[in-house]
Amino acid sequence: MDNALLIGLSRQSAMMREMSTVANNLANMNTTAYKSESALFDEYLMPVAQEDSPEKTLSFVQDYGQFRNMTDGELKSTGNPLDVAISGEGFFKVQTPNGAEYTRNGHFQLDDQGQLVTSQGYPVLTGAGTTVTFSSDEGQISIASDGTISTDRGQRGKLSVVSFANLQDMKAEGNSTYSTTQTEDPVANPHFVQGSLESSNVNAIAEMTNMIDVQRSYISAAKLVQAADDMRRQAISQITAAV
Repeated sequence: MDNALLIGLSRQSAMMREMSTVANNLANMNTTAYKSESALFDEYLMPVAQEDSPEKTLSFVQDYGQFRNMTDGELKSTGNPLDVAISGEGFFKVQTPNGAEYTRNGHFQLDDQGQLVTSQGYPVLTGAGTTVTFSSDEGQISIASDGTISTDRGQRGKLSVVSFANLQDMKAEGNSTYSTTQTEDPVANPHFVQGSLESSNVNAIAEMTNMIDVQRSYISAAKLVQAADDMRRQAISQITAAV
Protein backbone atom coordinates (compact mmCIF):
# COMPACT_ATOMS: atom_id res chain seq x y z
CA MET A 1 0.00 0.00 0.00
CA ASP A 2 2.86 2.36 0.82
CA ASN A 3 4.32 1.62 -2.60
CA ALA A 4 1.04 2.50 -4.34
CA LEU A 5 0.88 5.77 -2.41
CA LEU A 6 4.44 6.72 -3.36
CA ILE A 7 3.96 5.82 -7.03
CA GLY A 8 0.72 7.81 -7.19
CA LEU A 9 2.32 10.80 -5.48
CA SER A 10 5.29 10.71 -7.86
CA ARG A 11 2.85 10.88 -10.78
CA GLN A 12 0.93 13.75 -9.19
CA SER A 13 4.14 15.72 -8.56
CA ALA A 14 5.23 15.25 -12.17
CA MET A 15 1.80 16.34 -13.45
CA MET A 16 1.91 19.47 -11.29
CA ARG A 17 5.25 20.47 -12.80
CA GLU A 18 3.99 19.73 -16.31
CA MET A 19 0.90 21.84 -15.66
CA SER A 20 3.18 24.73 -14.64
CA THR A 21 4.98 24.38 -17.97
CA VAL A 22 1.72 24.38 -19.93
CA ALA A 23 0.45 27.39 -18.00
CA ASN A 24 3.67 29.27 -18.71
CA ASN A 25 3.33 28.53 -22.43
CA LEU A 26 -0.24 29.84 -22.47
CA ALA A 27 0.77 32.94 -20.52
CA ASN A 28 3.40 33.70 -23.18
CA MET A 29 1.38 32.93 -26.29
CA ASN A 30 1.50 36.65 -27.19
CA THR A 31 5.12 37.23 -26.11
CA THR A 32 7.35 38.21 -29.01
CA ALA A 33 9.68 35.37 -30.11
CA TYR A 34 8.76 33.18 -27.13
CA LYS A 35 9.61 29.49 -27.60
CA SER A 36 7.24 26.93 -26.09
CA GLU A 37 8.52 24.27 -23.71
CA SER A 38 7.45 20.80 -22.68
CA ALA A 39 8.42 18.52 -19.82
CA LEU A 40 10.50 15.40 -20.42
CA PHE A 41 9.56 12.25 -18.52
CA ASP A 42 11.17 8.89 -17.90
CA GLU A 43 10.44 5.76 -15.94
CA TYR A 44 12.52 5.44 -12.79
CA LEU A 45 12.91 1.88 -11.53
CA MET A 46 14.10 1.24 -8.00
CA PRO A 47 14.34 -1.87 -5.79
CA VAL A 48 11.51 -2.41 -3.34
CA ALA A 49 12.17 -1.52 0.26
CA GLN A 50 10.86 -4.81 1.63
CA GLU A 51 12.45 -8.12 0.70
CA ASP A 52 9.16 -10.04 0.92
CA SER A 53 7.39 -7.84 -1.64
CA PRO A 54 6.20 -9.80 -4.73
CA GLU A 55 7.44 -7.02 -7.06
CA LYS A 56 11.14 -6.87 -7.82
CA THR A 57 11.11 -3.18 -8.76
CA LEU A 58 8.92 -0.13 -8.33
CA SER A 59 8.18 2.10 -11.33
CA PHE A 60 8.07 5.82 -10.54
CA VAL A 61 7.53 8.80 -12.83
CA GLN A 62 10.55 11.08 -13.18
CA ASP A 63 10.54 14.41 -14.99
CA TYR A 64 14.16 15.04 -15.79
CA GLY A 65 14.17 18.20 -17.87
CA GLN A 66 12.53 20.56 -20.33
CA PHE A 67 12.51 20.54 -24.10
CA ARG A 68 12.37 23.91 -25.86
CA ASN A 69 10.67 24.07 -29.25
CA MET A 70 12.97 26.27 -31.34
CA THR A 71 10.88 26.39 -34.51
CA ASP A 72 10.30 29.87 -35.92
CA GLY A 73 7.18 31.77 -35.01
CA GLU A 74 5.08 33.60 -37.59
CA LEU A 75 6.45 36.94 -38.78
CA LYS A 76 3.99 39.79 -38.31
CA SER A 77 4.36 43.22 -39.86
CA THR A 78 4.33 46.18 -37.44
CA GLY A 79 5.44 49.03 -39.70
CA ASN A 80 7.89 50.18 -37.01
CA PRO A 81 11.34 50.75 -38.61
CA LEU A 82 13.06 49.72 -35.37
CA ASP A 83 11.31 46.34 -35.26
CA VAL A 84 13.46 43.62 -36.81
CA ALA A 85 12.71 39.91 -37.22
CA ILE A 86 15.19 37.14 -37.98
CA SER A 87 13.96 34.85 -40.75
CA GLY A 88 15.73 31.54 -40.15
CA GLU A 89 18.28 30.53 -37.55
CA GLY A 90 20.21 32.75 -35.20
CA PHE A 91 19.92 35.20 -32.33
CA PHE A 92 20.59 38.88 -31.82
CA LYS A 93 23.45 39.53 -29.43
CA VAL A 94 22.77 42.07 -26.68
CA GLN A 95 24.80 43.44 -23.78
CA THR A 96 23.29 42.97 -20.31
CA PRO A 97 24.62 43.69 -16.79
CA ASN A 98 25.45 39.96 -16.61
CA GLY A 99 27.35 39.92 -19.90
CA ALA A 100 26.35 39.03 -23.44
CA GLU A 101 22.96 37.39 -23.88
CA TYR A 102 20.90 36.39 -26.90
CA THR A 103 17.37 36.95 -28.13
CA ARG A 104 15.13 36.69 -31.19
CA ASN A 105 12.94 39.51 -29.93
CA GLY A 106 13.76 42.37 -32.31
CA HIS A 107 11.43 44.94 -30.75
CA PHE A 108 14.14 47.59 -30.53
CA GLN A 109 14.01 51.26 -29.57
CA LEU A 110 16.30 54.23 -28.95
CA ASP A 111 17.26 55.23 -25.43
CA ASP A 112 17.93 58.77 -24.19
CA GLN A 113 21.42 58.71 -25.74
CA GLY A 114 20.13 57.55 -29.12
CA GLN A 115 21.49 54.03 -28.57
CA LEU A 116 19.73 51.06 -30.16
CA VAL A 117 18.45 48.93 -27.26
CA THR A 118 15.97 46.15 -26.50
CA SER A 119 12.68 46.68 -24.66
CA GLN A 120 14.60 46.04 -21.43
CA GLY A 121 17.18 48.68 -22.29
CA TYR A 122 19.98 46.26 -23.26
CA PRO A 123 22.27 47.64 -26.01
CA VAL A 124 22.12 45.71 -29.27
CA LEU A 125 25.57 44.64 -30.52
CA THR A 126 26.90 44.65 -34.06
CA GLY A 127 29.06 41.97 -35.64
CA ALA A 128 32.10 43.94 -34.45
CA GLY A 129 30.86 43.78 -30.86
CA THR A 130 30.02 47.49 -30.70
CA THR A 131 26.78 49.30 -29.93
CA VAL A 132 24.87 51.48 -32.39
CA THR A 133 24.16 55.11 -31.50
CA PHE A 134 22.30 57.62 -33.66
CA SER A 135 22.65 61.38 -33.42
CA SER A 136 19.56 63.50 -32.89
CA ASP A 137 19.67 64.88 -36.44
CA GLU A 138 19.81 61.48 -38.16
CA GLY A 139 16.72 60.10 -39.85
CA GLN A 140 15.44 57.40 -42.17
CA ILE A 141 16.83 54.47 -40.19
CA SER A 142 17.05 51.47 -42.48
CA ILE A 143 18.02 47.88 -41.70
CA ALA A 144 18.77 45.83 -44.80
CA SER A 145 18.03 42.13 -45.20
CA ASP A 146 21.68 41.35 -44.39
CA GLY A 147 21.54 43.41 -41.16
CA THR A 148 23.35 46.52 -42.41
CA ILE A 149 22.12 49.59 -40.51
CA SER A 150 22.10 52.92 -42.29
CA THR A 151 20.54 56.38 -42.07
CA ASP A 152 20.47 59.46 -44.23
CA ARG A 153 24.05 60.01 -43.00
CA GLY A 154 25.40 56.64 -44.19
CA GLN A 155 26.03 53.18 -42.74
CA ARG A 156 26.18 52.73 -38.97
CA GLY A 157 27.11 49.06 -38.58
CA LYS A 158 25.74 45.57 -39.07
CA LEU A 159 23.64 43.52 -36.68
CA SER A 160 25.24 40.44 -35.18
CA VAL A 161 23.48 37.09 -35.60
CA VAL A 162 24.91 34.01 -33.93
CA SER A 163 23.82 30.45 -33.24
CA PHE A 164 25.01 27.58 -31.05
CA ALA A 165 25.67 23.86 -31.33
CA ASN A 166 23.11 22.91 -28.66
CA LEU A 167 20.11 25.23 -28.50
CA GLN A 168 18.60 23.15 -25.68
CA ASP A 169 21.56 24.06 -23.49
CA MET A 170 20.65 27.75 -23.54
CA LYS A 171 19.23 29.08 -20.28
CA ALA A 172 16.08 31.21 -20.43
CA GLU A 173 16.62 34.52 -18.62
CA GLY A 174 13.12 35.95 -19.19
CA ASN A 175 11.72 38.32 -21.81
CA SER A 176 12.73 35.85 -24.57
CA THR A 177 16.41 36.34 -23.69
CA TYR A 178 18.87 33.49 -23.21
CA SER A 179 22.35 32.98 -21.84
CA THR A 180 24.86 30.23 -22.57
CA THR A 181 28.50 29.34 -22.03
CA GLN A 182 28.76 27.80 -25.51
CA THR A 183 30.97 29.24 -28.22
CA GLU A 184 29.19 31.51 -30.66
CA ASP A 185 28.84 30.35 -34.27
CA PRO A 186 28.23 33.32 -36.61
CA VAL A 187 25.34 32.67 -39.00
CA ALA A 188 26.76 32.82 -42.53
CA ASN A 189 23.83 34.33 -44.38
CA PRO A 190 21.31 35.78 -41.92
CA HIS A 191 18.11 37.29 -43.24
CA PHE A 192 16.35 40.19 -41.51
CA VAL A 193 12.90 41.63 -42.06
CA GLN A 194 12.61 45.26 -41.01
CA GLY A 195 9.25 46.43 -39.69
CA SER A 196 8.26 42.94 -38.51
CA LEU A 197 8.42 40.85 -35.35
CA GLU A 198 8.49 37.11 -34.75
CA SER A 199 5.42 35.86 -32.90
CA SER A 200 5.41 33.24 -30.17
CA ASN A 201 5.42 29.68 -31.53
CA VAL A 202 2.93 28.50 -28.89
CA ASN A 203 0.06 26.49 -30.38
CA ALA A 204 -2.85 27.49 -28.14
CA ILE A 205 -5.10 24.58 -29.20
CA ALA A 206 -2.36 22.01 -28.60
CA GLU A 207 -1.56 23.53 -25.20
CA MET A 208 -5.23 23.51 -24.12
CA THR A 209 -5.50 19.87 -25.20
CA ASN A 210 -2.35 19.06 -23.26
CA MET A 211 -3.75 20.85 -20.21
CA ILE A 212 -6.87 18.64 -20.31
CA ASP A 213 -4.71 15.50 -20.61
CA VAL A 214 -2.59 16.60 -17.64
CA GLN A 215 -5.70 17.23 -15.54
CA ARG A 216 -7.03 13.76 -16.36
CA SER A 217 -3.71 12.13 -15.51
CA TYR A 218 -3.56 14.00 -12.21
CA ILE A 219 -7.11 12.90 -11.31
CA SER A 220 -6.25 9.30 -12.22
CA ALA A 221 -3.19 9.40 -9.95
CA ALA A 222 -5.26 10.99 -7.19
CA LYS A 223 -7.73 8.10 -7.39
CA LEU A 224 -4.84 5.63 -7.02
CA VAL A 225 -3.61 7.48 -3.94
CA GLN A 226 -7.11 7.57 -2.48
CA ALA A 227 -7.67 3.87 -3.11
CA ALA A 228 -4.36 2.99 -1.44
CA ASP A 229 -5.21 5.19 1.52
CA ASP A 230 -8.65 3.58 1.84
CA MET A 231 -7.04 0.12 1.86
CA ARG A 232 -4.66 1.23 4.60
CA ARG A 233 -7.49 2.59 6.72
CA GLN A 234 -9.53 -0.58 6.21
CA ALA A 235 -6.59 -2.78 7.19
CA ILE A 236 -5.96 -0.74 10.33
CA SER A 237 -9.65 -0.88 11.22
CA GLN A 238 -9.78 -4.66 10.80
CA ILE A 239 -6.64 -5.17 12.89
CA THR A 240 -7.98 -2.92 15.61
CA ALA A 241 -11.29 -4.76 15.66
CA ALA A 242 -9.54 -8.13 15.88
CA VAL A 243 -7.51 -6.99 18.89
